[in-house]
Amino acid sequence: MPERAVPDPAVQDPTAHDHAGCIARAMAHVDAHCAADGLQLTPVRRRVLEILLEQHRALGAYEILDRLRAEGLGSQPPVAYRALDFLMKAGFVHRIETLNAFVACTRSGQGHVPAFLICRQCHKVIETPTEPPGGVLDSAAAEAGFAIETAVREAEGLCADCRAAA
Repeated sequence: MPERAVPDPAVQDPTAHDHAGCIARAMAHVDAHCAADGLQLTPVRRRVLEILLEQHRALGAYEILDRLRAEGLGSQPPVAYRALDFLMKAGFVHRIETLNAFVACTRSGQGHVPAFLICRQCHKVIETPTEPPGGVLDSAAAEAGFAIETAVREAEGLCADCRAAA
């Protein structure tokens, strides 16, 4: 009888998500960006970003505020909204218009124009790059003499997990 291979516990499934590593890498990126740009990442701002990174889904401001309150970091809505405003302006967080909620940015960088795939069942949000500047939307705007300042690109549907469960 052939010997059966025993999986090595040190070797992880390549399809498994290293969530702790994901959060650590994101926070290291944010820390470096803040240091380079002279931005102050206060304890509340840091915790708001960590809360969003922990979830991998969009959260409303009041959900975030509930977590901050439970951790003794603030109990009034302006605390959460000020932190979210800073994080959005710095490019670390996006507002998901469809859900009136916020999600941590997973693909920050110059020229970053994301689109969001939103699961209507579990509210998981997947960030994906869109067309580069000068794409179809920019061309149509230029033809019309219109200057785009912001654009929201969101699509709703079912994520792979919810589709598999159905």
